[in-house]
Amino acid sequence: MKKNKDSITRITVAVIFSLIALFVVYPLIKVIIESVMPNGSFSLSEYKYIFQKEWLRRTFFNSIKLGVIVATSSTIVGYIAAYSLYKVKLPGRSFFRQIVMLPLISPPFMLTISIILLLGRNGLITKKILGITSYSIYGLHGLVLVQTLCMFPIAYRVLTGVLARISPELENAALNLGSTKSYVFRSITFPLSIPGVASAWLLVFVTSIADFANPMVIAGNYDVLSVQAYLQFTGMYNIPRGSALAIMLLVPAFIAFVVEKYWISRKSFITVTGKPTGAKQDMVSPTTKNLLLGFLSSLTFVILLFYLTVIAGSFFKLWGIDYSLTLEHFKYSWDVGFDSIKDTIFLASVATPFTGMLGMIIAYLVVRKNFYGKHILQFSSLLSFAVPGTVVGIGYVLAFNEKPFLLTGTAAIIILCFIFRNMPVGLEAGIASLKQIDPSIEEASTDLGADSAYTFRKITLPLIKPAFFSGLSYSFVRAMTAVSAIIFLVSARWNHLTTLILAQTEIMRLGAASVLSLILIAIVMFVFYLMGKFIGDDEDLSEMMT
Repeated sequence: MKKNKDSITRITVAVIFSLIALFVVYPLIKVIIESVMPNGSFSLSEYKYIFQKEWLRRTFFNSIKLGVIVATSSTIVGYIAAYSLYKVKLPGRSFFRQIVMLPLISPPFMLTISIILLLGRNGLITKKILGITSYSIYGLHGLVLVQTLCMFPIAYRVLTGVLARISPELENAALNLGSTKSYVFRSITFPLSIPGVASAWLLVFVTSIADFANPMVIAGNYDVLSVQAYLQFTGMYNIPRGSALAIMLLVPAFIAFVVEKYWISRKSFITVTGKPTGAKQDMVSPTTKNLLLGFLSSLTFVILLFYLTVIAGSFFKLWGIDYSLTLEHFKYSWDVGFDSIKDTIFLASVATPFTGMLGMIIAYLVVRKNFYGKHILQFSSLLSFAVPGTVVGIGYVLAFNEKPFLLTGTAAIIILCFIFRNMPVGLEAGIASLKQIDPSIEEASTDLGADSAYTFRKITLPLIKPAFFSGLSYSFVRAMTAVSAIIFLVSARWNHLTTLILAQTEIMRLGAASVLSLILIAIVMFVFYLMGKFIGDDEDLSEMMT
């Protein structure tokens, strides 16, 4: 019986290793090979060309500059929001917590559409209200604004976890010893949260430099690597150069990921563990409390304004010129978007359960089983999360465009991309959940004669149901709102709603883009509602997006 159980584990590990090698590692290797073997023999000519040409060299530094600015601004906004909602007793905290997470479940360029409608050349604020016609939102400043609004929730989620685990006993003790609240923040709260600040900064940095959709729409003349790699690969069909640019995008993203994952996240300055027993006090003065409430109210106003702008843009005939109401955009969007809506729901629905189950299986193997190469499996499983979508998309085109793995133009290539790109989140949630479950529960099942598969299915999986459905929720959202990878993979037969929204935005059919964005958000919110029924009352929208 023992030998049979070990055989099941070995077979499962071998199958998962094979899948990771084929759908995560192999595409990445293909991109590397293409970049260093442009004519079939080893050469660094493409990299030399990139660094010799000032405009291409500038593209690389533009991406780094953008990432640094957005990571800094998003971390600041995220920290203030997290501190306000988890360390200060403010009215309406539950409402604020839901609102600040909204950008994470939106199409990546929905806020870009709103900014164009409000601050563009024909913007409601710039032209209609202020009468400004010479201002342009396109460029670095517009890109920083939209990325900060899109990405500060990433920093917020990281920092809420850190701030919530800082025991109030430390802060209360300092106050009882006569310290001022500002001194407690400077000497205790902020120093204890430094690892979280660093993690948040690095995660946003990776997300910013990998972003494709927002720069594609609003960057203007500010070239970044993700867009330039796409244009070289598809527009100019210079596959080696596009691959080289993709690898240059991968390097800083991968370094930041490794630093965050294997150094920063393992550091902790929190010295008190366990559930806090002391009563929480307001850690700010009444004046600061009002300032924080004003900050959250302003942030909420901006977020809701952008959402309301998209709703309004769906009904106005021609934004900036003709504000008469119409339903033409809905009719047009239904005509051009029905197939894309249907395809998107199908692709996301098929990929999501496989993504969640694969993440849980790998988490179970990593936490509960000992086998050769366990750390390699965990690292390679997380690798796709560190690889920018542009690199993934190019890799899948190169890897699966010829026999024996000819998948180009099929639904399978998009579904597989979704599964292996989104699986790391479910994996991480599963690992965290399994570490909180006493292994003796599963050992009792094994002692009674159950094999590993039965124990996982009947014992482990029900116990980690919240983590499982949390992974499903995130995977579905990512599959519904993905752009950077699948823009290389869509075809005439299988399209995606986000690529259609992007196409409508590029040709300035902002009314249709607004309608399609609303449809996408409605679908995601409805699925979140259904998921919440399974997860239970303890899991709200923001927790599902952790």
